[in-house]
Amino acid sequence: MPRKNAAGPERRSGCPLNASVEILGDRWSLLIIRDMMLRGFRTYKEFLGSYERIATNILADRLQKLITHGIVTIHRTPSDGRKVIYSLTPKGIDLAPVLTEMVLWAAAHEDTANQPLVREMRKDKEKFMSAVRQRWAEANRVPRRLPRRP
Repeated sequence: MPRKNAAGPERRSGCPLNASVEILGDRWSLLIIRDMMLRGFRTYKEFLGSYERIATNILADRLQKLITHGIVTIHRTPSDGRKVIYSLTPKGIDLAPVLTEMVLWAAAHEDTANQPLVREMRKDKEKFMSAVRQRWAEANRVPRRLPRRP
């Protein structure tokens, strides 16, 4: 029986894997998340320069989809209100173990590149994911206001 998610369209079923596939199962979403998580991409222009050469209309659609599902947020830059930056949300950064396992699986079963990254992941997955989360936390740190003195 289809289920409706409060943040999105009706789903084909209540299966958790189905929900994941419906949100992330297209050709581009995981690559956008990879670029944010591992390469620190934050701007539309950076995404367009990625290895896979995503088309502008597809990029705009996938970013909006990721925003709708709460995986990515969008903010205007303080210095130029016309420019926007994209950031992973806590829900988005929680995909780090999933992406790590997918990279390791592909490296074990397919002819892939970026072997230094694969070696780093294999050497100590927990340390690798901790570093990813640390970079994310630093990039998304909001400066705290100091209390006013009376």
